[in-house]
Amino acid sequence: MGADRSAQLPPAWNPAEVEEDLYQGWVDQGYFTADPASSKPPFSIVLPPPNVTGQLHMGHALDHTLMDHMARRKRMQGYEVLWLPGADHAGIATQTKVEANLRETEGKTRFDYSREEFVERVWEWKQRYGDVIQGQMRAIGDSVDWSRERFTLDEGLSEAVQTIFKALFDRGLIYRANRLVNWSPVLQTAISDIEVVHSDDEGELVSIRYGSLNDDEPHVIVATTRVETMLGDVAVAVHPDDERYTDLVGTTLPHPFLADRQMIVVADDYVDPEFGTGAVKITPAHDPNDFELGKRHDLPMPEIMDVTGHIANTGTQFDGMERYEAREKIRLALEEQGRIVGRKFPYVHSVGHSERSGEAIEPRLSLQWYVKVDELAKMAGDAIREGDTVIHPASQEPRWFDWVDNMHDWSISRQLWWGHRIPIWYGPEGEVVCCGSDDEPPTGEGWQQDEDVLDTWFSSALWPFSTMGWPEATPDLERFYPTSVLVTGYDILFFWVARMMMFSTFVDTLEGSPFPGSMQANGAEERGGRPQVPFKDIFLHGLVRDEHGRKMSKSLGNGIDPMDWVRDYGADALRFTLARGANPGSDLPVGEDSAQSSRNFATKLYNATKFALMNGAQVGELPERADLTDADRWILDRLEAVREHVDSALDRYEFAWANESLYRFAWGEFCDWYLEIAKVQIPRDWDAASQEEISRGINTQLVLGRVLDSVLRLLHPAMPFVTDTLWKTLTDGVEGYAPSLAVSQWPGQELTNGGAATDEVAVRRMEDLEKLITEIRRFRSDQGVKPTQKVPAAVDFAAADLSGLEAAARSLVRLELPEEDFTATASIEVRLSQATVTVELDTSGTVDVAAERKRLEKDLAEANKELDNAAKKLSNQNFLAKAPEKVVAGIKERQAVAAEERDRITARLAELPQA
Repeated sequence: MGADRSAQLPPAWNPAEVEEDLYQGWVDQGYFTADPASSKPPFSIVLPPPNVTGQLHMGHALDHTLMDHMARRKRMQGYEVLWLPGADHAGIATQTKVEANLRETEGKTRFDYSREEFVERVWEWKQRYGDVIQGQMRAIGDSVDWSRERFTLDEGLSEAVQTIFKALFDRGLIYRANRLVNWSPVLQTAISDIEVVHSDDEGELVSIRYGSLNDDEPHVIVATTRVETMLGDVAVAVHPDDERYTDLVGTTLPHPFLADRQMIVVADDYVDPEFGTGAVKITPAHDPNDFELGKRHDLPMPEIMDVTGHIANTGTQFDGMERYEAREKIRLALEEQGRIVGRKFPYVHSVGHSERSGEAIEPRLSLQWYVKVDELAKMAGDAIREGDTVIHPASQEPRWFDWVDNMHDWSISRQLWWGHRIPIWYGPEGEVVCCGSDDEPPTGEGWQQDEDVLDTWFSSALWPFSTMGWPEATPDLERFYPTSVLVTGYDILFFWVARMMMFSTFVDTLEGSPFPGSMQANGAEERGGRPQVPFKDIFLHGLVRDEHGRKMSKSLGNGIDPMDWVRDYGADALRFTLARGANPGSDLPVGEDSAQSSRNFATKLYNATKFALMNGAQVGELPERADLTDADRWILDRLEAVREHVDSALDRYEFAWANESLYRFAWGEFCDWYLEIAKVQIPRDWDAASQEEISRGINTQLVLGRVLDSVLRLLHPAMPFVTDTLWKTLTDGVEGYAPSLAVSQWPGQELTNGGAATDEVAVRRMEDLEKLITEIRRFRSDQGVKPTQKVPAAVDFAAADLSGLEAAARSLVRLELPEEDFTATASIEVRLSQATVTVELDTSGTVDVAAERKRLEKDLAEANKELDNAAKKLSNQNFLAKAPEKVVAGIKERQAVAAEERDRITARLAELPQA
């Protein structure tokens, strides 16, 4: 009859009382520690390394939830799983924080310290604040292998960086050149494209007249949003076919402030003759398009600003001015000369800003180190083209090819002190020496190491293999490389994913590559001679947005701290919200309502399990199917169908479909239907029950236990805390069960319906039962009968082939058996698959007409209010133009539901007797 283990659970689910200790228990038991000597098939993921001094945001929470979902499921499926964690030293982000702290606490800059002293201060900062994100990862349940945690500046990864730098340098794929870069005057360093954030700013568009002030003499008019850059103008460009300027091409125009500079007029296809005047000013050292044009025409490239964004070395009165001050002063000086022929202010245009320091980026000509990418990008592109690595969703492939097939050489040097210092030494006679990890750097008078450090993305591009011990041939590398899947947002497909692919394929071309299946080991035969890839699948999820579909940002104030949700709703609620909404490449809108819904689901599972345990639910062998009721067979068959759907969806990385189907099954079919039927099938008084009733009750307990067992296993990857708590209580003391869901078996047919064919008769009967009950409930509601009120009713269950479910039906809708003198006062007809069933009810004395009228009038007012609100929004053209389609569709759906409610309530009011 089953032991009642519900007392082992607290009265209510309180995540805060459980999660921390439960997680630490998983870690202490070694559930997440990978064994390279295991005979299990391997599955590996490397965690995209978060900034060492950062904190988890909602994008991280989504990323981690999906990776943990995969890792937990694969462990349960019998794989040896390595989910390798670590952190990125985040050169700019970390150095910026430390410098800000020095300014605030000591009034100093990094230049008040030696390089070694400053770096030591950063290490101290890292030791003090670098564990925040690890604590947050524990709080949300990340099942990472903490014993293998890595850091991009640890000794092993530093060796890997030096090794690959020298290999690239020796192959001629790393070089130094003067190029235009994104320059941050505040940070005084070049920054990568991903660290540039564009926004629409108010500025000015100024039209300047170059050449003669006499309309009859040679002149051109150009427009610019950055007047200060005219100090670096060396040419004016026009289109070759623009007849307005044919006579000017090849001539020169004097510079307004520099007597020794003549600006040549050049013809170039870059110029759009239909835009503006058809003439553009050319400042090669401070504009990327001008730089390329300058190279084509062999133009001089004078730099007009120093590293702090101040005008310098122009020989004009503007030297020493900050760039914005110079902008105004130069415009006023040009006005005095009569050269300003137009000014639009304000003029809104897109401006790139440093993500870290906030100021506008200054394109600047600078001597930097570069990776030559042609060969590397081709290998990265071929890996996808030939199917060695598969991108999910496939719709992202064109973006991949557009990037790798048109990639520019990669600027890898940064003018920072925190990071991997470039392993290049310069000698007193102009020598340049690159040192690998095993080389002794040159010493002696006049030898100096390059001052710059490597772009953070350089070391993180080695992450899949450097974290496993490369350049050494380690057991981890042999066992877990290449990794199974990379999980990340589509927004860094280019900046990180492509670079990992480039470096990994390059490393496999080196002599003595330790990669399993390497080219040297003839492992590339099945790949058509192509090098080993770092991951077999690339899963690109979308961005987390607010509930209105807007990007989360500080300016909008709509950001959500995932730790707030962990505190308020529990880690499972956070995770399930994200997993339930995540599909390949699709953005995910979330809000408080989503978190509350997920918390309610966790509570529903908890209460349902307690109820099942109170009623003796137990795990064990299922009875023969012939001994089960229709409801028993139906729920087991539905469970198997859901299990198949979940597996299929998760194999395609369709987390939303998988978890939504689990949600609907667990809440709807199991809790709302089967549990209610189980109440009827399990005897309340076992001592008074017949043998048939006892057998049916025991069978129901076993089915309850089996469904709970399987549902908790299926939900564990998304909701590990509540499921493990409940499952361990359900299986407590039962021989043959694992000590935790974390190391239990993933359910297959043998754990659901045993692989039996779906019982179509049971399905039909249950569908008919649901329809019958739904219609009776609706009718009772319309009649104003309270849900708890028992009503005598006559129903011909035999005609509908529902005799075996009559007790359940009457219990679920509070229908009593009619007495001999039964007289029906109301009736409804319900068309079912086998017959149209008439339900006759005696509702006399069950309806308070006045109270019912009052209730209906209140509901009618609410329906009308909803209709008014929807009409206002849908008639607002500004709202319709800005609102996401999903939001508008939701309003239209609510409007339709409200209209139906209005009509239904109005009809019901007309039916009520007058007071």
